[in-house]
Amino acid sequence: MITALVGMMLALAIGIACRWLDIPVPAPPRLQGALLVVAMTAGFLAADRLLG
Repeated sequence: MITALVGMMLALAIGIACRWLDIPVPAPPRLQGALLVVAMTAGFLAADRLLG
């Protein structure tokens, strides 16, 4: 659970830094790409929980 929380905080910090420094966000610009990233993250967390 701590790992997921740290990951979310890091993602938020990167998003804030990209916006503040006017750097393009390192994420897909379309909704389908963003959903793919969410699905991969959910799969990673589910596998971590099942295997660990």
